[in-house]
Amino acid sequence: MEVLPSNVEQFPLRQRLCSLALAMQSRTRNENLNPAGKVAFLSRTETFAAAHRLSSKSLNDAENKELFGKCNHSHGHNYKVTVTVRGEINPISGMFMNIFTLQEYMKESIMEPLDHKNLDEDLTYFADVVSTTENLAVYIWDSLQKRLPEGCLYKVKVYESDKNFIVYKGE
Repeated sequence: MEVLPSNVEQFPLRQRLCSLALAMQSRTRNENLNPAGKVAFLSRTETFAAAHRLSSKSLNDAENKELFGKCNHSHGHNYKVTVTVRGEINPISGMFMNIFTLQEYMKESIMEPLDHKNLDEDLTYFADVVSTTENLAVYIWDSLQKRLPEGCLYKVKVYESDKNFIVYKGE
C-alpha cells in the first residue's frame, strides 16, 4: 500500500513531513489490527453453595471459639468464584482460549468437587487444613493448575459474601 505520492519530492518540506507522518500512523494502525503477540485476560464466574466450620486442630475448643467466633459453628455460604486466565491471542481464531473450555475446567475443578458439599467432611484436602476462604482459594488454584495449560492461570477470586473476598495469584 503506497501512501506517499510518487512525486513527493516536488512538495514543500512541511507537506512531505505531514504525508510521512500520516503514512506512519496508517501503518501503525494496520499493525495494531493484527492480534499476534497480544496478551488478553479471560474471566469467568461460577457460584456454588458449601458448608464448613472454622476450627484448627492445633487449638483447643476455647481457643477455636475465641479465634473464629460464630464461624466456629457449622454454617454455609453461597460462594462466588471468578477465575482469570491469560494468554496470547491466536491470530487465526481471535482468542487464546474458548470460553467453553474454561467453563469445563471450572466445572471439573470447582463445581463438581465443591457444590453442595461440606468442605471439612467431604474433601480430604481440608482434613488438616482450616477451611477458610484463603485456603479455599488455594485449593481451587491447585485444582485448576492441574487442568489448564501451564502459565495460563492468572488469578482466582473467591467471594465468601458480597463484601468479603480473597484474591489468590499462586504465590
